Amino acid sequence: MLNGLRQHAIVKPGGVVEISSPELPAGATVEVIVLLESPPKHSEKPLTSFIGSAKGSFATPEEVDKFIRQERDAWEF
Repeated sequence: MLNGLRQHAIVKPGGVVEISSPELPAGATVEVIVLLESPPKHSEKPLTSFIGSAKGSFATPEEVDKFIRQERDAWEF
């Protein structure tokens, strides 16, 4: 039967990874798989640059007012 142990570790100089756990009995044979996490990708643009850039969005409150005025003027009474 296989038992799993999951830990996060920081790679030390020289590529050394150290795992320590009381669940690991001395002399046991284990298989170690190392998964390297990718660094998070940072957007070059700040999130605020996306405000008003989508289709149907308004960049300023003045644009919203103008649109609403145009829509009201188009109503037939």
